[in-house]
Amino acid sequence: MPLPFPRRLAVPFLIAAALALGVSPRLAADLTWIPGKGWQLEGGSLSGLAGPQGRAALELMNKARKDEEEGSLHAAIKAYERVARKYQSSVYAPEALYRSGSLLMHRKQYYKAFADLSTMIARYPNSKRFNDVIGAQYQVAAALMDGAHNRIWGWFPGPTNRIRAIEYFRVIVAEAPYSDYAPLSLMDAARGFQMDKDTDEAIDSLDRLVNTYPQSVLAPVAYLKLGDLHASLSEGPKYDQASTKEAMTYYEDFMILYPGDPNIAQAARGVDRMKTILAQSKIYIGDYYFYKRLNFTAAKVFYNEAITAFPDSPSATLAKKRLAELTAKANKENIRPRTAPKKRFWLF
Repeated sequence: MPLPFPRRLAVPFLIAAALALGVSPRLAADLTWIPGKGWQLEGGSLSGLAGPQGRAALELMNKARKDEEEGSLHAAIKAYERVARKYQSSVYAPEALYRSGSLLMHRKQYYKAFADLSTMIARYPNSKRFNDVIGAQYQVAAALMDGAHNRIWGWFPGPTNRIRAIEYFRVIVAEAPYSDYAPLSLMDAARGFQMDKDTDEAIDSLDRLVNTYPQSVLAPVAYLKLGDLHASLSEGPKYDQASTKEAMTYYEDFMILYPGDPNIAQAARGVDRMKTILAQSKIYIGDYYFYKRLNFTAAKVFYNEAITAFPDSPSATLAKKRLAELTAKANKENIRPRTAPKKRFWLF
């Protein structure tokens, strides 16, 4: 099932996407920084601006780069963001957004960095910086996931925010579903949900990973984690066994799909644990019918199911012992199946 797009981030993201419709889709000109000369357009590319506007945009970009190299990062960020805001149709705008996002990351202003980078992706999806931007976004989300503090105004550390990190991972999946960062983001989102004890959401994230990206190198790990997560929801033989069966399915799928994986023994142990619980559950129900209800027929069915669930196990041995006890008691008491009493009908 698709992961829901975070509501808090959806509105600005969609607004940025809408603005992108008014911007030329082809701004992937060769823009190069040459020390001593400034920003240069290579290969006869055009800036997208004419006359005074073009010169003003270039001067602002050169000022921003000079401030950046002199260590005046706040001034550089402001200049880059002004270029992106004032000259959206120019070739300078995507580079300005990328550099402002990168500098904000350096200042650990993670929230603003991610916003600038997302705006760049929404407005200029054909930029040659696309993969660089997605990578930078992933670094922001990963830092927040690992407990980094977003710095307010670049110096005051705010509280940690794992929920924001998970939202950012989801945005990355939405922005770049075919990139290598998409399955990685789903895996990290699942890790965040696990840390927050939200097992259902973790399962949902991993399930999307194995179904959408079955060829990913992370798919085997995801299958194993899905088995472990479902196993953690199993409450023992006295309760519903849906989670036990789901865990066993993922462990068995892992063993079938990745027979050469070094974690194959771990999956096999997981299967044995789940089979043990399932067999114990059958014995528990069989005991109820045997000792509490004296329903030998029903008890025999469940004891046999316990043996089928996990042959050659301690549970199967116990089930066989119960069957022998049941047979002996039935023979001793000459128990016959109970028949329902005939109904009498009276006419008045």
